[in-house]
Amino acid sequence: MRPVRPTSPARAGRATAAFLLVGLLGACTSAPAPDAPAGATGSAAPVSVENCGTTVTVAAPPARLVTLNQGATEVALALGLQSRMAGTAYLDDAVPEKWKTAYDSVPVLSKKYPTKEQLLSARPDFLYASYASAFTDKVAGTREELLGQGIPSYVSPFGCSDKSKAAPTTWQSVWGELNDVAKAFGVPDRAAAIQQQQEQQLAGFKAKAAGKDLKVLWYDSDTKTPFVGAGHGGPQLVLDAVGARNVFADLPGGWQNTSWEKVVAADPDVIVLADAGWDTAQSKIEYLQNDPVMSRLGAVQRKAFVVVPFSESTPGVLLADGGARVSDGLGRLHPGS
Repeated sequence: MRPVRPTSPARAGRATAAFLLVGLLGACTSAPAPDAPAGATGSAAPVSVENCGTTVTVAAPPARLVTLNQGATEVALALGLQSRMAGTAYLDDAVPEKWKTAYDSVPVLSKKYPTKEQLLSARPDFLYASYASAFTDKVAGTREELLGQGIPSYVSPFGCSDKSKAAPTTWQSVWGELNDVAKAFGVPDRAAAIQQQQEQQLAGFKAKAAGKDLKVLWYDSDTKTPFVGAGHGGPQLVLDAVGARNVFADLPGGWQNTSWEKVVAADPDVIVLADAGWDTAQSKIEYLQNDPVMSRLGAVQRKAFVVVPFSESTPGVLLADGGARVSDGLGRLHPGS
C-alpha cells in the first residue's frame, strides 16, 4: 500500500527538543556535496522553524536520521547527508542514478513502512516523513508518542495532517522549506545552490515554452475513476512552468478522481503518465490502448505519452527534474510548438 498523499486522505499513498528538519529541495543534476561529520557544521545556538503549526527546535544537527518516504530520503541525499542517515524506507520508484551510490550506503529498514521494532533497531534520534501516514499507531507511532520516547519527528509541510496548516503548493514553498532544512543541518550554501539551479531551470522552461497551445492530462492511477493531476499540486506547477494547459486545472487540490467521460470531453493533446512501483506507466498505457472508448482518443492513437517517475510529480526535490522531463517530452512530440 502506498502512503497517503497530502491531497488525498482516502488514498493509501511535522518543550525544547532536538527536531528533525529535512524537507523538499530543488533537484540537482550534479552529485551532492560530501557530508561533514555530525555536528561539525551546526550552529552554536538552537535553530527554530515552524512546521505544521508547531515550533520545531533543533539543538544540533541530527546524527541518526531515519527517512520514511522516498521524498524525504532524496532530500537528505540531495543535501549530501547520507553519513548522518541511520536508515530509510519506502520507495515509490527507483532512486535516480545521481544519488544511487549515496543511497546504497544507507541501511534499508523495510521495502515499505517499517515496523516499530525495525524502526527502533536503527536507534534514530530523528524521523522524517513526506506523509502524515507514517506517524500512526500502525507505523512509527504518533509524533507525540515518539517525542515522549525522546525521538523528535518532522513531516513535510506539504503533508501536514491538519490540511489547514499545510504549505501552499508553490515553488516558493519548496524553496522556503529547502532553506529551513539547510539552516538546521548547517549547510545553507548547498540549499542556495539548489535553489539557484532550479530557478535557472524554470527560466529555461519558460523560454522554451514546449507546452504552448497543448492540452495535457496528467494521469496518475486507477482505471475505474482515473486519479489525475488537479489545479493545486505538483503537476499543475510543472504544466504551468512549461506553458501547457492542464485539462483538469479547475479541480481543487493537487490530485482528484474524475471520470473517463470527462477525459473524453477534455480530449487532451498529450497524456503525462506517472510511473510508480504500485502502478506503472506501462500498465496505464495498456489500459488506454485496450479500452474500446479510450483507445479512440487522439492522444492514445498518436501515442502522445510522456512518462514521469512518481517521485518527480510531487512537490519536492525532484519536481524540477519532472519539469525537465515533461518539457523535453512535449518538445519531442510537438517540435514546432
